[in-house]
Amino acid sequence: MNDLRFPLHFTWGVATSAYQIEGAALEDGRGPSIWDTFCHTPGKIIDGASGDVACEHYHRLEEDLDLIRSLGVSAYRFSVSWPRVQPDGSGEFNERGLAFYDRLVDGLLARGLEAHVTLYHWDLPQALQDAGGWGTRETVQHFVRYAQTVATRLGDRVRSIATLNEPWCSAVLGHETGEHAPGLRDRALSRQVAHHLLLAHGMALQAMRASGVRAELGIVLNLNPAYAASDAPEDLRAATLFDGHFNRFYLDPLLRGHYPADILEDLGADAPRVQPGDLEIIRQPLDFLGINYYSRTLVSASGNARPEDAQYTDMGWEVYPDGLRDLLLRLDREYDLPPVFITENGAAYADRLEGGRVRDPERVAYLRAHLAAVRSALEAGVKVKGYFAWSLMDNFEWAWGYTKRFGLVYVDYATQRRVVKESGEWYGSLVRGLEPVG
Repeated sequence: MNDLRFPLHFTWGVATSAYQIEGAALEDGRGPSIWDTFCHTPGKIIDGASGDVACEHYHRLEEDLDLIRSLGVSAYRFSVSWPRVQPDGSGEFNERGLAFYDRLVDGLLARGLEAHVTLYHWDLPQALQDAGGWGTRETVQHFVRYAQTVATRLGDRVRSIATLNEPWCSAVLGHETGEHAPGLRDRALSRQVAHHLLLAHGMALQAMRASGVRAELGIVLNLNPAYAASDAPEDLRAATLFDGHFNRFYLDPLLRGHYPADILEDLGADAPRVQPGDLEIIRQPLDFLGINYYSRTLVSASGNARPEDAQYTDMGWEVYPDGLRDLLLRLDREYDLPPVFITENGAAYADRLEGGRVRDPERVAYLRAHLAAVRSALEAGVKVKGYFAWSLMDNFEWAWGYTKRFGLVYVDYATQRRVVKESGEWYGSLVRGLEPVG
């Protein structure tokens, strides 16, 4: 561990999201979200599961906060459930829902932990979807009111607030491929949704700042570096297009104030409708950029390649820590980059509880290699301020249900027993034993 040396004030954390862990789907005034509807549609989730119960975090809050503290980290990243605090997304706010997040934040502070909040981790209130969802500009306005309300309520006690988590997933997986809620398949709609998400982000930042919110404000993107499978011109072009659709389509408007020209040309009639002034709103100053990184994509004109000699996680994703270093260096080189948090990084493996222990050496190796990549980027001058392991605990993994385990903590879903895995013990030992620099 001696070679994993980080700055003195580096933030070490773990991360979750509301729908994946909270449960209590029908309690204390919570309304339905698009994920409730999606999960209860036969054939959408691989094991037929839902987040109705999940990890019962809503009822096990104090136990879980103690668990976070026991890992030795300094911070916790979580998301607010929009339908829990505003059941229909446009009407009255639910005091019982807001009070839950008050207790969560206060509980973190009482344990000496920083709170890092994400306002939208995919759980759009179903009533808004029924009215057109993110395909309409009205949803943008509803989100701004929701963001302003939650930020005003919590913003004096939390370190950071991210508007959105992974807008690419919301737009593409939810509206083009249909793998995620609301399960639509329309490329033009997906790009319009992406634009409205980014617009909602920009307008929410304006509203939160106008309200005097003191927390650091930003956004979280999942970024997937693209590598051409060969030097052939067709492979190089395919990699450039992949990068444009996956990464630059979100980075460029946020940090440069325009969509990439080559991707707009490639989209043709499916390009989003942008109104005058939208891009100026989207390009708000960011206090931080959150980056979620899991793997790279090796791109070929004939289809994405799969290296035969590589290691893969239980999700089938290549283990490629160099991609995180390369990504950070590239962003720092090509953009006027704000301070960065690695807001998600982790791996799913087929963990088993045996003899009261969960041995997961593959996850330890994954985390160690990716932290070394972060350290390398830091040494090159990239302003990385913190790292959040995904995830605190095994949970509902979206379309994969409960068949994939990302947690540092094992969850026995039948009993809700939590067991810290060897990777959680390793991560805690690393954080406690780090020799700080600076």
